[in-house]
Amino acid sequence: MRKIIYQKCIELTNRAWLSNLIRQFTKSKISKIIIPFFVKIYKIDMSEFEYPYNEYTTLHELFIRKLKKGTRLIDSNINTVISPVDATIESAGSIEPSTDIKVKGKMYSLKEMLGNDEKAVQYRDGYFIVLYLSPKHYHRIHSPVNGKVISRWELGDRSYPVNRLGLEYGKNPLAKNYRSISEINHKTGKMALVKVGAMYINSIEYTNFNMNLKKGEEIAYFSFGSTVVLLFEKDTFLIDERISVPHPVKMGEVIGHLVKK
Repeated sequence: MRKIIYQKCIELTNRAWLSNLIRQFTKSKISKIIIPFFVKIYKIDMSEFEYPYNEYTTLHELFIRKLKKGTRLIDSNINTVISPVDATIESAGSIEPSTDIKVKGKMYSLKEMLGNDEKAVQYRDGYFIVLYLSPKHYHRIHSPVNGKVISRWELGDRSYPVNRLGLEYGKNPLAKNYRSISEINHKTGKMALVKVGAMYINSIEYTNFNMNLKKGEEIAYFSFGSTVVLLFEKDTFLIDERISVPHPVKMGEVIGHLVKK
């Protein structure tokens, strides 16, 4: 019953006109009024960022704020994988032989998530990590590895929540929400970086179209809290032994290691 009520409430509020209205508000000068309250409610440490909160002219500018140079150290070991975002690792584990992943007790199809059965099969028996960004988090996305982008594509037009309740009770948000996917060749194989849009402000903006990426290099940003799913091929990745979910991470922190097939 709780699941049904949650889904019905989301359906009632998940409308394009409402998304557009919220998006327009966050980009308007009047939205600056709520910035101090937003920073206080979400306990954002502004000392990490380029400017104090009162120098951002819109809420959107605050959402996509940049870090001060040198704030984060990027691990330089060629065999490590770093977190591409500030987030909470909400789920991680093996990809099923059926190419499904289990997140919050729910099975998600990689065929549906990636929009292609052939691509999904390439990650069979591999490993996945789900990183959730709340509104308080730094919203820019960086490359988790040194590598070369071999393909990019976009799918979906939904805008369901991707927080814990959304993952547990929502209608498969990781596979139905708007998402932008990059596949990257790295030292030991291939990985998919799946950027999933959030409820209301379903926007992912690329800031870097280079095909060759350095670990820690900025790629894009979310216009609101959202989720990143990392997919690795079989026998190419080991998660760091210190990680148990849920686990908070910051961009640049080691989350695992590349291994040879």
